[in-house]
Amino acid sequence: MKSRTWKWMIPLFLFAALAMPLGIAAQDNPSSNNQPKHQKYKVIDLGTFGGPSSNINDSANGGPYINSSGDVVGSAQTTTSLSGLSNPYECFPGPNVNHTLLWHNGQSIDLGAFPPNDQNCSGSNAVGINDAGEITFQSETGMIDPLLGVKQLRSAFLRHGHAIDLGTLGGNATGSLSINNQSQVVGFSLNAIPDPYSLYGVFFEGSGNSTQMRGFLWKNGSMRDLGTLGGPDTLAAFLSQSGQIAGLSYTNSIPNPTTGVPTVDPFFWDRGRMIDIGTLGGVFGGPNRMNNRGQVVGQSNLAGDVNFHAFLWERGVLRDLGTLGGSTSQAISINDAGDVVGVADLPGDGTHDALLWKNRRMIDLGNLGQTSFAHDINNGGQIVGASRLADGTTVHAFLWENGGPMVDLNDLIPQPSSLTLAYAEVISDRGIITGNAIPAGCNGGDSCFHAFVLIPDGDCDADNEARIAATQNRITAEHVAGANHPARAQRGDSPLTPIERVRSMMRQRYHLPGQLTGPRD
Repeated sequence: MKSRTWKWMIPLFLFAALAMPLGIAAQDNPSSNNQPKHQKYKVIDLGTFGGPSSNINDSANGGPYINSSGDVVGSAQTTTSLSGLSNPYECFPGPNVNHTLLWHNGQSIDLGAFPPNDQNCSGSNAVGINDAGEITFQSETGMIDPLLGVKQLRSAFLRHGHAIDLGTLGGNATGSLSINNQSQVVGFSLNAIPDPYSLYGVFFEGSGNSTQMRGFLWKNGSMRDLGTLGGPDTLAAFLSQSGQIAGLSYTNSIPNPTTGVPTVDPFFWDRGRMIDIGTLGGVFGGPNRMNNRGQVVGQSNLAGDVNFHAFLWERGVLRDLGTLGGSTSQAISINDAGDVVGVADLPGDGTHDALLWKNRRMIDLGNLGQTSFAHDINNGGQIVGASRLADGTTVHAFLWENGGPMVDLNDLIPQPSSLTLAYAEVISDRGIITGNAIPAGCNGGDSCFHAFVLIPDGDCDADNEARIAATQNRITAEHVAGANHPARAQRGDSPLTPIERVRSMMRQRYHLPGQLTGPRD
């Protein structure tokens, strides 16, 4: 499909320097007694574009959001209010229009939207950045989708100041989800064939008033339909550096009584062949991440579609990763060594802890008071995520490394700070962490989070170590006083179901706390 190009609104020199290294302290910096110490971090508030909030996307939604030079992409709200024609997929959560955010060389840069004559009213959101500084993002346009009655959604590829519209497969919308260093992009596009169970309509718009949605692979101006596993719809979500793809697909067109939609299986695509990963017995499963070895992780319903478990798939073998004794689990991220992180229910009260699956062992990462959820792991084995404190409401970002225990990231930054780090979403191989924080004066509501970046800044000093020790002592005392955590038993939190997670990916692109369809640390 022929692509259309617009002149971007950003000076070219901003992108010419994207590959320049960012000065970062070394990660392996042991103390004098040969015991590894935690790093302290320089914290950077990415701010907004005049609106109330900014955001870094969930690591399980494509990416990458940090490249090897330390550049970060996300979104930030402008001063322009949403209109009745705003596309809810692109403009969620509101109340203002989002624009693509690039953090580079210490600056947050507004990349606008397209076409340029509509940039003040149209929203956009970055989906990934590769090591060359090429960015894929999605944007509203000034045109109205005739089926949905809102602004059309388009995906773009940004290189050297030029934005290229990826086009469509004949329908009215596209959405990109991942990019690699080969300048390849994957995502979804609508075609022109009506579909009462369109993944776009069911999971995003909440109705069947749409057309078939197909996963695509795009490169050099050409969009390729990846096909399906037998049903009408697919979604391509993850892309390895070698061009392997993971996503999900309908396997037929017959809705199931337990889910209300046709059977959905995860797939693995390589060199033109789509392989059905299968499920753990249920009729719904989906991937959350793929590494550069072609290993895929996610979650799948069990028989009966009441519970779901984390899975790891490799070379045709699907493995149930189990739980911590409870009913459900999810595998959220995997590094190139095959180490998997996610979340699993504990026995009895239905609550959950962050979990590491390593060498066929399950390691409970603990929590900072009540529950926890691991969001990402890098190739050095560092894990980040979020944990609810003992009050059951407050959420703090965490880091787990060197065998634990879990550390509150707020103890690793200078205090006092204008930000409370709440959700650590992504950690790069260089140890850069990005996520979402609560600024001073905000109560943590949906519309006042700020994206942050943490840069390693040498070994922790005495103040950091004292705060780490105080937090660990507090957690120990709370666990002892809690007598098997009565507060945990009352909450009964559980991770999102697989179908809810896909709906979250489709409809709630901006993973801010309080905006998901179920509890999330």
